[in-house]
Amino acid sequence: MADPVASSDFFAWVILPLLIFFFRICDVSLGTIRVIFIAKGLKYIAPVIGFFEVIIWLLAIGQVMNNISNVACYIAYGGGFAAGTLLGMTVEERLSIGTVVVRVISNEDITGLLSFLRAHSFGVTIADGEGSKGKVKIILSVIKRQDLEEVVRGIQHHLPGTFYSVEEIKSVAEGVFPEKKSRLLFNHRDPFGFFRKGK
Repeated sequence: MADPVASSDFFAWVILPLLIFFFRICDVSLGTIRVIFIAKGLKYIAPVIGFFEVIIWLLAIGQVMNNISNVACYIAYGGGFAAGTLLGMTVEERLSIGTVVVRVISNEDITGLLSFLRAHSFGVTIADGEGSKGKVKIILSVIKRQDLEEVVRGIQHHLPGTFYSVEEIKSVAEGVFPEKKSRLLFNHRDPFGFFRKGK
């Protein structure tokens, strides 16, 4: 017959901390994604995420307060916060939601890069500038974040070693973006259809 004291200790020092750790991973990862969505201007999704985030947080903090003398609960609470932050950023990167502006500054021949960008239907703006070593060309391209890796590969191939920067954009309208049709019913790259034509 199982010892009720041992069973109680196992729940208090193993099962309960694991539950708190799991709850914190969930609510903090949702919170991280919510903040990122707010920064990207996705104002209709953020409140929905916040609703579930706070309910899960109440479950976690309630267990901690009910077992305030249990050190393992504190450790699980803090560990879940750290793991949830990392998970939230990872999920946001996987979703690749939003737009960015890529800025390339080069004193070399940019013809190859321009041909690459235009061949892939990326909008391009070119301006003249002057750097510390003389005249330069400035290339600006506003792209979907999901296309960033492709554009960076093009920059590194056609202008290896050149300076470029990437900045987040909160909102964009009437841009030139390549049409990419997915065969999947649910496109993980654009799950909410923000980049569909006419949006």
